[in-house]
Amino acid sequence: MQIDLKRVIETVGKEKNIDRQLLIGALREAVLTAARKHFGDCVFETRFNEETEEIELIRYRTVVADEELANISKQIPASEALAMDDSLQVGDEIGEPLPTDQLGRIAAQAAKQAIVQKVMEAEKEKVVREFRDKKHQTVTGQVRRFDKADIIVDLGPTEGVLPVREQIPGEKYKIRDKVIAFVVDVKKSTRGPQVMLSRAHPELLIRLFEQEVTEISEGIVVIQSAARDPGSRSKIAVYSTEPSIDPVGACVGIKGARVQAIVQELRGEKIDIIPYDRDPARFVCNALAPSEPSKVIVNERLHIMEVVVPDEHLSLAIGKRGQNVRLAAQLTGWKVDIRSESKMRELVQEYKNVIAQIPALGEMRAEILVNEGYKDPADISRMDHRTLVKLLRLTPEEADQVLQGAAELAAAQASQNPDANADEDLEEFHLGEPIIDEETSESEEAEAAIDDIVAKTRPQPLLDPDRVDVKTVPVERLRYWMQLKGVAEQIAAVIHTAGFADFNSVASSNADEIAYKTGLPVKLSGKLHAETAKIIGN
Repeated sequence: MQIDLKRVIETVGKEKNIDRQLLIGALREAVLTAARKHFGDCVFETRFNEETEEIELIRYRTVVADEELANISKQIPASEALAMDDSLQVGDEIGEPLPTDQLGRIAAQAAKQAIVQKVMEAEKEKVVREFRDKKHQTVTGQVRRFDKADIIVDLGPTEGVLPVREQIPGEKYKIRDKVIAFVVDVKKSTRGPQVMLSRAHPELLIRLFEQEVTEISEGIVVIQSAARDPGSRSKIAVYSTEPSIDPVGACVGIKGARVQAIVQELRGEKIDIIPYDRDPARFVCNALAPSEPSKVIVNERLHIMEVVVPDEHLSLAIGKRGQNVRLAAQLTGWKVDIRSESKMRELVQEYKNVIAQIPALGEMRAEILVNEGYKDPADISRMDHRTLVKLLRLTPEEADQVLQGAAELAAAQASQNPDANADEDLEEFHLGEPIIDEETSESEEAEAAIDDIVAKTRPQPLLDPDRVDVKTVPVERLRYWMQLKGVAEQIAAVIHTAGFADFNSVASSNADEIAYKTGLPVKLSGKLHAETAKIIGN
């Protein structure tokens, strides 16, 4: 082969930053391929001679008796083998060097292709390694082109994809505009590495604060969590490891300079900086700012906080289209249910009236249970015997009587009102919109909306219904779920994607489980449960 291997290996290795041994391995494979085409089906081995810096080709054949020779490519007659080495015997294997210059143009072309292929693979691997190190970090690039609604960003050695679902709503870009984005993932594909970017991810907000606030990068101020409604509003919870440092003030900066720089980068997105508190109730109250809750009821078992606010603060606490309570729940990881003081008084009285019907419980004990978060007989029937005795100072016999009475009352209520919502049609539901009954006052409208907003704010739902693509769901599965009253394509796709196999699997789950798996509101999930239970029952 008339190839200056030393120069090729050194030049390519240096320019493309490719390991020398990888290139040598590629050249050896290329020579093997050319040798098989030239000499036929033989047993070959290639070696790289460090002294001559050439690739040596060796063919191995087995020594056989002259009269038994059947395959000249893999066998060598004993007479010929003994002429090469008189110590050989029949059955031994002999390796003989072959001249590579006989391979000519085939070998040269194969070597060229092997080097080109290795260079391409090495460059792809280098990009993947580089951006895997940058995963969950921010990168800066320029808009190169548009692929429908997606934006292709030039990141230097490769391109990044900013899908439309990861863009800030209303944000407009032109070719060569600067883009700062969060690296969500790096994937290998046949077209090369794919860097998936996001401008809507909550982690982008955290990374921007880390870059802007010195105290955060030094570890003095710590970001506990963040929640975003991209392009509209976000909340971030911070605390300080040093008592002398105000974490909120450090993030705001002098005259708001630090936070304003981040607001400008996020195109005017309002940012609430919340002081983190280890007490979950206080943390939730802080997260609901600017409203001021008057009471918080914590349900540890269901991981729910029922927050009571003054009547005049109800709309403020809920926020426009439930934004404030939704962000507060995402920030804290708690399911948050907000009630006005007047509504709470009515509900507490209703709870007390029902619970007081249980034998051995009077109005005072019923009030204690309600204040502890037990709102109906079913809840009380599931209470631990020892907890009930300690909480109400009952005798074991009285506690048994209470648990039995609660179970009987819960069963009676269930029999009187089976599937209360079974006859209600499943309304057309637009993802992201709260379900609000018509012809209600502003206060009642807010109260009605909160039940459905709460389901969307549950901690870490398994599925985001807004991101489910109908096109990825088989048509026959869409048609199956659309048999349910009022279920359109999008909800059908959500139910399928959540892993529900049939009507029975939905009917056997309660509303909270359906809401948790699908990310749909509890009200809608309850209607799905009722509708499927009705079909199964028929």
